[in-house]
Amino acid sequence: MKAQVFRGVNQLSYEDVPLPEIGNDEVLVQIRVVGLCQSDIKKIKYPLYQPPRIFGHEMAGTIAAVGDQVKHWTVGDRVVVLHHIPCMHCAYCLNENFSMCDVYKNVTTTAGFTPSGGGFADYVNVPGHIVRNGGLIAIPDDVTFEQASFVEPTNCCLKAVKKAQIAPGQTVLVTGAGPIGLMFIMLVKHFGARAIATDLIPSRIEKAISVGAEAAFDARDPELSHKIQAMTGGMGADVTLLAVPSDKAFFQALDCTRKGGKILFFAEFPDELEIPINPNLLYRREIDLMGSYSSSYRVQALAADIVFNHRIDVDALISDRYPLQELAAAVDQAIAPTPETYKILLYPRNS
Repeated sequence: MKAQVFRGVNQLSYEDVPLPEIGNDEVLVQIRVVGLCQSDIKKIKYPLYQPPRIFGHEMAGTIAAVGDQVKHWTVGDRVVVLHHIPCMHCAYCLNENFSMCDVYKNVTTTAGFTPSGGGFADYVNVPGHIVRNGGLIAIPDDVTFEQASFVEPTNCCLKAVKKAQIAPGQTVLVTGAGPIGLMFIMLVKHFGARAIATDLIPSRIEKAISVGAEAAFDARDPELSHKIQAMTGGMGADVTLLAVPSDKAFFQALDCTRKGGKILFFAEFPDELEIPINPNLLYRREIDLMGSYSSSYRVQALAADIVFNHRIDVDALISDRYPLQELAAAVDQAIAPTPETYKILLYPRNS
């Protein structure tokens, strides 16, 4: 089969690799579509992992083979493949901090080499503990593979929305109107709150409005905080979701978030970046700072429900489609996006 093999920083090789073998409790899935995630780009562009590896994790496809001990799944079933499933019994899991679980962090879905997701390939091996514990989700007949590939990123965003306790009637500021920011806008609206977005690109500001933001502004607008206060009776946003790794966006969030509000870090910042802050700003204004990393097993079923029942329009997030052999070009576009670049999907040759 073919796969995009990570051979070093900025080195992708579209090459033949052996078809993954499966054990008695494992499943082989033929990948139909895989989303390009910012975390994939980071792994390709920076020396974070030893090669060779096959990345890719926003996967949807068709079961091609099942081990003889596998129950409830058959060849031909259309499925979402989740690369993270927690152990459910460690101290982190018992406190519902599933993304901190060692089993969760130890990625085991693989298309070869050190298991690293495996979605950038024709086929992926899904190990037994993922098969048994909810890591395969059946795709309804009226849902496309493209739509189904959004279940995992929807889970990640939904986890953040739940953690910030976004509720009907609240005002939520979303910094950044890329694919993640746009999904946040859709989810905020779905849960009955109103979204205000910021971005630097005029077309993305317009896109934010088109997917449900009540207002969207240029992030460089010197009157931004005054405009948000004017929309909120002088209060400010109840919650700010930081969907861009920008210290300027954080300080802007401090200006725009009301007393007693919340600021949630969703985008991953560069490790070398440090943000100085006077703690009295948090103390006197009682602002909660929080982070949300990756997905949550607790909201997995809800994420699938939201996507499968078209409660948000994930099709509106798709801007570009590439054959898998052009992964390097897709990464380049994601790093230097055009004004119309949002979510990029990739298709193995078998699709």
